[in-house]
Amino acid sequence: MSDKEEKEYSPVAVNREARYNYEILERFEAGISLAGSEVKSIREGRANLRDAYIRFKGGEAFVVNLHISPYSHISFNAPEPDRIRKLLLKKVEIDRLSGELSRKGLTCVPLRLYFKRGWAKLEIAIAKGKKQFDRRESIKKRIHAREIDREVKSKMRKKSSGS
Repeated sequence: MSDKEEKEYSPVAVNREARYNYEILERFEAGISLAGSEVKSIREGRANLRDAYIRFKGGEAFVVNLHISPYSHISFNAPEPDRIRKLLLKKVEIDRLSGELSRKGLTCVPLRLYFKRGWAKLEIAIAKGKKQFDRRESIKKRIHAREIDREVKSKMRKKSSGS
């Protein structure tokens, strides 16, 4: 992959809370309907997914509470930062997502916002809410994995310096 391609797929905004609060079951890629100044603002890295969620209404999908700060060089007619934005999905995908969400305990959350071939994309996921003990378990696993990595690195350093 070239440097340009890697840069294109690097996320502009990531919803870290979603991975902490939800168990991710399935991921989808959706286009997002934006104004021109919003695209420029996203390229500046001025987007926030923290409180965003997906809503289905009338056979369409919308992202709610996706905060995109106004573009720094716009003088007038700036779009509302927290407005509801339409997601660009195929009808089959919308039907499948809304059908999955009708099951108890499932929700649809945005995970990350990125550019792909110049187009703004939103990675969304069907997720199941974690209980408090599940969150603690996730933290324990992460800490344990970090400690193992530290041990391996320290043994590798001792081994390479001893030779």
